[in-house]
Amino acid sequence: MGEVILTMKGIDKSFPGVHALDHVDLEVRKGEVHALMGENGAGKSTLMKVLTGIYSKDAGTITFEGEEVEFSNPREAQSRGIVIVHQELNMLNHLTVAQNIFIGRESMKGKLIDDAKMNEEAKKLFAQLNIEIDPTEKMGNLTVGKQQMCEIAKAISHEAKVIIFDEPSAALTEAEIEELFKIIRDLRKKQLGIVYISHRMDEIKVITDRVTVMRDGGYVGTLITEDCTKDDIISMMVGRVIYEEPKTESAVPKDAPVVLKVENLCAGKMVQNVSFELHKGEILGFSGLMGAGRTETARALFGADPKESGKIFVNGKEVDIRSPKDAVEHGIGYLSEDRKRYGIVVGKSVSENTTMASLLEFMKGLFINKKKETDTTEEYVELLKTKTPSVDQLVVNLSGGNQQKVVIAKWLVKNCDILIFDEPTRGIDVGAKSEIYHLMNELAAEGKSIIMISSEMTEILRMSDRIVVMCEGRKTGEIDISEATQERIMHAATLRN
Repeated sequence: MGEVILTMKGIDKSFPGVHALDHVDLEVRKGEVHALMGENGAGKSTLMKVLTGIYSKDAGTITFEGEEVEFSNPREAQSRGIVIVHQELNMLNHLTVAQNIFIGRESMKGKLIDDAKMNEEAKKLFAQLNIEIDPTEKMGNLTVGKQQMCEIAKAISHEAKVIIFDEPSAALTEAEIEELFKIIRDLRKKQLGIVYISHRMDEIKVITDRVTVMRDGGYVGTLITEDCTKDDIISMMVGRVIYEEPKTESAVPKDAPVVLKVENLCAGKMVQNVSFELHKGEILGFSGLMGAGRTETARALFGADPKESGKIFVNGKEVDIRSPKDAVEHGIGYLSEDRKRYGIVVGKSVSENTTMASLLEFMKGLFINKKKETDTTEEYVELLKTKTPSVDQLVVNLSGGNQQKVVIAKWLVKNCDILIFDEPTRGIDVGAKSEIYHLMNELAAEGKSIIMISSEMTEILRMSDRIVVMCEGRKTGEIDISEATQERIMHAATLRN
């Protein structure tokens, strides 16, 4: 690691009713990858928004390249060489790769945009990064991983000196993550300072040099990565030790009734003759590699996508589910892996989101009974330990883990007995994960039945009573948790027909 390029000292920031940052410190050196970690709501994103001029700080100092600075907006920060590669990609799918990289800074030939020059400049950027992408390709035709590489190229085009990666691997495959790490290592060799925000503990040990931990808006400490353990980081993040041991035997009684039976479900290429049963009080894990058809099976079961054939039975009775409305009427709730797109309305309040699926129950004539809505929401905020200043808070202002709790509350208010959790802990931190796990176990103990789709092997082994494994649209294995190992699951997950 080289000399210090960026120092944030005693950064303080408050919003109405929330002390978001409480005297936070961060130091980044040239040629280092510096992890910034903390639970959802710890203040990581707020700190980066202060750095890049999205928010103004209330107190503290920012020193960049030996000079005290305060940026008024992200463009000012970019012009000095501080750039964010966002988790949610800010690309326009109908434009070419080169047009996206240089948007707002187009090369001109007289009064016309010089696409040829931009294509040439984009080629040079990709050569620097040792990646092959056609600058003339439409952005919408690229994989998420390739789009991520274009975001990095865009950052480099600003002559970046510090790059902030915000959850860069959240939507990437294992192969794409390896490509990302190669690029980050090359950037480190070129003496850039890199801030790496991630919830994935295993990545932190692989790619970072130092780790700064935040908790509840405050600075906890900075560790040298190779000198600390995963448990050291977790205990700093959450202020307690979290043990997530794999489940060794099913918690479901042998005589538990079948609440859901699916026979030979077909829905396009990704769902081919899928059959399984779900028992009362069971957590049934769905495992498989990317593109195995797990989400597609859930969406066909829930009526979000049309099924071509197959039978669905709820409590022994065959049902016809053609839409999510039909599924909800039969007591099935679905927590999508993309909660912002399908689970919540971010511009609405906690209260409005919580009662959304059960609105008729809160009507008083033509109007919503606001007192009943507030009382019910407050009950579930307390039950799920949702961190929010009030039930009137907009969901967009909550952390990822707390947004997930609002989605769960919505289906609990609707009193669904069968819950489909699709990637329930994606993008949320280790503390919130533990809370979601405890909540799922409590729901199962109370008699709710859960289908849990997860790409995390540890999560599947930690939570499931039984595991259904899929590969290329087909069910290729069913394993009781008492006999489940990573090897057995992976064998079934790669068992092509």
